[in-house]
Amino acid sequence: MRAAKLAVLVGLLATTVAAAPSGAAAVGSALRTEHPSRFVPGPCPPTLPQGVEAACGYLVVPVNRARPDGPKLRLAVAIVPAQSPGRHGDPIVFLPGGPGQDAISDIPQITATGLNRDRDLVVMSQRGTLSSPPALTCPEIDRFYQQRIGLRYDAPSTGRLYVQAVAACHDRLVSEGVDLAAYNTTESAADLADLRTALGIREWNVFSHSYGTELALTYMRRYPQGIRSVTIDGVVPPSVATPGWTWSSVKESFDNMTGACTAQPACRRRYPQLAAVFTHEVSRLEAHPVTTTVTVPGAGPVKVVLDGGALVNWMVRASHTPADFPMAVDELAHGNPQLVAEQWASTRYPAHEGHFAHGLSLSVWCSEWVPFETARQQLTAGLRAFPTFPTSVLAQAPQLAFLRQACQAAWHVPPADPSIREVTRSAIPTLAISGSFDAQTGAVWGRYAALTLRNSFVVTLDGVAHGVFDNPCGSHVITSFYDDPEAPDTRCVASVRPVPFTIGPGRS
Repeated sequence: MRAAKLAVLVGLLATTVAAAPSGAAAVGSALRTEHPSRFVPGPCPPTLPQGVEAACGYLVVPVNRARPDGPKLRLAVAIVPAQSPGRHGDPIVFLPGGPGQDAISDIPQITATGLNRDRDLVVMSQRGTLSSPPALTCPEIDRFYQQRIGLRYDAPSTGRLYVQAVAACHDRLVSEGVDLAAYNTTESAADLADLRTALGIREWNVFSHSYGTELALTYMRRYPQGIRSVTIDGVVPPSVATPGWTWSSVKESFDNMTGACTAQPACRRRYPQLAAVFTHEVSRLEAHPVTTTVTVPGAGPVKVVLDGGALVNWMVRASHTPADFPMAVDELAHGNPQLVAEQWASTRYPAHEGHFAHGLSLSVWCSEWVPFETARQQLTAGLRAFPTFPTSVLAQAPQLAFLRQACQAAWHVPPADPSIREVTRSAIPTLAISGSFDAQTGAVWGRYAALTLRNSFVVTLDGVAHGVFDNPCGSHVITSFYDDPEAPDTRCVASVRPVPFTIGPGRS
């Protein structure tokens, strides 16, 4: 059955491309009229995961739409057929996170949740990612991240090593002729608009996650034509996103995780001062870092240094598997750092160098985030969230340590036009869905974005971290929204609860 559907899909693609003029109809976009793009059917990229059936090709677009006669990019496209025979005509287009994650590599994760149950899934790897060369991957930064596990997280010497790695990647890509300024949210939004018209799709639905929501909100603001509905999962509003903005999500997740422990009698009895203990440990480790060695499956023995900054960023990782969070903090406070160290090391080991497009991340962040916030404003955001943390911890935004220095000293791209940060106001039906434990894109930002989306639904799943679509209830709400954007089925939401926390042995 799937083979037959795939053959039909390939035939439809060929017919569409043959029937449509290059670039298809502009549908109100002067940009796309002046700089037409075209879709070319072809073989699937080698990055398509094994076992995935798809019709493939690539979208030809200008590298820089300000220079329409200049070089072109070929953006890899894969269209995965719906899982059920009763296929709806309006597909779903997937926008992944990062920025820098390869969308085509993520297909199995999306299809496993059933989001393409009865709609075809359109996947285009964003410009600069692995499947759409030139890939702005940076093995230099991958290697630094592995090295950083054994260094003080927020020491100036660590920051200098990061800047050196960023500079090495920058210089290599520029020497290869890459125009780093052309890899941004504005161009990617235009790529999406061109893809829909080039494929001859009258109307589609958008599913976006993490940075993909920033792209989706920009896309629906600039090119609203042909968008039936939008899901933003783990929301990054372009109007507020900066390095310091990340502190609010860590604070919300921390409060919700520690509050969930208080709400569970066994956890409350065993770890009655969890929030205070964690806060104390951040200050203690910042003053007196702990060095240990752990064994990571697939990587062997790994040296780990835990300081205050490492502990805060470990918490972001722990939000995804929160059951051991209270026990790990308690063990750390009583002289056993192994559980925290093992989990912290596992964020970078074993590693896959050259897969993630760090260069795309830097081009977006250095042009669209960093220029719109001062170092003082960034520090103030941290103080507002955690006023007792040491200044050296607060000076480095969660997951973005020394980003400001790297942008200024090494990743030379011009600031984006301020219009990139306009608030998205729209009547397109939108589902803003978040998890209460999300330490990367806090649930508050789904509520914030929905304030100017007048046909929006806000859903928060209690105890779920970054990536609500991966939760059975979350995926059900999303697919029901696409079935009826005016009335998604949210009945399962009330039954979602944080997992029971692991209770370690008592202490005498």
